[in-house]
Amino acid sequence: MTKVYLGLGSNLGNRAHNIYVALRRLGDTIQLDQVSSLYETEPVGIVDQPWFLNLVCGGETDLSPEALLRLAKRIEREIGRKEGTRFGPRLIDIDILLYDDLVLDTPRLEIPHPRLHERVFVLVPLNEIAPDWVHPRLGVNIQQLLHRAASLKGIRLYSVTDSRAND
Repeated sequence: MTKVYLGLGSNLGNRAHNIYVALRRLGDTIQLDQVSSLYETEPVGIVDQPWFLNLVCGGETDLSPEALLRLAKRIEREIGRKEGTRFGPRLIDIDILLYDDLVLDTPRLEIPHPRLHERVFVLVPLNEIAPDWVHPRLGVNIQQLLHRAASLKGIRLYSVTDSRAND
């Protein structure tokens, strides 16, 4: 079994529901043993869109990296994600962040996620569940990467009471 960490995000529809449906479907195949809190985060890239909800989950799988990517894409489609503008709004996004200490660079898949170390919306929830995990390319742990982050602006813990007002 291989330890994996996945990032989930949504900024359309009932964002929390979309994420929890994806989490349940991932749990049908992956032995999920860690799930971070939900965070509301400012969009990156295209800023004129709704804020995202994000979380990170960790678990063990016997799927290959490619099979894990196929599973993630299938779940995205089943929830209703359509191809659209890169960094644009989406019902659900599932990213493979880490796959044990594997370094993989193919045209379809790069592990660790190529922008993991730049994104506080990934680093904050990942630090919550795996602060000592060492980035296999950079050789530093998640806590150190978060400490190096330029700013923690644009991210806040999301609560159930927020969901009644926004989703």
